[in-house]
Amino acid sequence: MFIQTETTPNPQVLKFLPGRTVMETGSRDFRSAEEAGASPLAAAIFDLDGVNRVFFGADFLTVGKLVSADWDHLKAPVLAAIMDHFTSGQLLFGAGAEAAGDEDAYEGETAQVVAEIRELLDTRIRPAVARDGGDILFDRFEPDTGTVWLHMRGACAGCPSSSATLKSGVENMLKHYVPEVVRVEQTL
Repeated sequence: MFIQTETTPNPQVLKFLPGRTVMETGSRDFRSAEEAGASPLAAAIFDLDGVNRVFFGADFLTVGKLVSADWDHLKAPVLAAIMDHFTSGQLLFGAGAEAAGDEDAYEGETAQVVAEIRELLDTRIRPAVARDGGDILFDRFEPDTGTVWLHMRGACAGCPSSSATLKSGVENMLKHYVPEVVRVEQTL
């Protein structure tokens, strides 16, 4: 098994490409060792000193490290944990621990606006962000203020350039294609 690595715009996050599907659908972000308990792979990576975040995408995973940790010392153990997991045939998640759906109930015209926002996110924005090892998920739309709230995950969470990506890229695109959108904010 050959696992490629790529840097991301966030110097504290490295992208790992195992050459196979990681998640069939959706994505999953683990921000603590407790959350990682839902996945044997995430738990094994969190067991390594210096790891503070793990994110699973469709065909990649990203690992975040503490500022005090060094990729020169951390990269090989992460690669070993990923290889051990995939060669052992273990499931990615324990029973009942897969990612939950994020569908909200909107009605009428607001439902149409939300559908347009989600479509733009899924077809144009998320694929571009995934190339950098991250993901952006819809949280909610406030029709009274025209505010879209988004979760930035993976390499995007805490990235020095995430504010610029959110405002210059995502907000401008959503405002251009969906006139009801006035601004975009990040859900923390």
